[in-house]
Amino acid sequence: MKQKLPTLVAQARGGRVVRTPFLDGDDLDRRALQDDEVRSVLAGGFPDARRVVLTLYPAHIPEVDSGVTVLRVTPAPGGPAWDIQDFSVQLRRLNLPEDLLGDVREERGGSFLVATTGKAAQILADLTELGGRAVAVEAVGETAGRGSKTREVVVPSLRVDVVGAKGFGISRAYFQQGIDGGKVRLNGQPARASSEIREGDSLSAEGLGRIDFKRVVNETRRGNFKVELEVHR
Repeated sequence: MKQKLPTLVAQARGGRVVRTPFLDGDDLDRRALQDDEVRSVLAGGFPDARRVVLTLYPAHIPEVDSGVTVLRVTPAPGGPAWDIQDFSVQLRRLNLPEDLLGDVREERGGSFLVATTGKAAQILADLTELGGRAVAVEAVGETAGRGSKTREVVVPSLRVDVVGAKGFGISRAYFQQGIDGGKVRLNGQPARASSEIREGDSLSAEGLGRIDFKRVVNETRRGNFKVELEVHR
């Protein structure tokens, strides 16, 4: 993907809307997306998704959709309850292209959420039976979760632990526990508290969501930084 990304950016700069299938977010260098002539949408259906779809388009286009749909699949009552491994096995038996399927999550009550794109989304939406059991399928929307919000906050430094805690609105000590437990990732890689976060970086925390670092608005007289964050929950 690292070799292909410059080509996709060049195509978008030339006037095209280009979209990848699902790919591993860890393989994506988000800093390569910082181009004044190109906009991007990165979506996996969940704030902390590991598998994501990247859409690139010219800056003069107001907006495009992410191409990702999240579907809720609910097996009919009766018979042994499925866990996420059982459901994933049945899903694979549909022989859908793997690059059209994103993350799969289990909900309370026995339902499952599946991030999809392309023709796989339509095939799954039309399902009435899976693994010999009747299922009900409904579209949850393009992005599962509580939505996103752009926030401007003031922080004393651009360290991951400082920006993460402030962005999610939790204590620095609590966020540090997540870092120590390997639940926080910076651009897809395990984060260190002392690492600095920069424009274009993405910080995800299990159970909290994702922060996309948009820009440093200004530096205050006291040496603090006012920063713009897009917080996805």
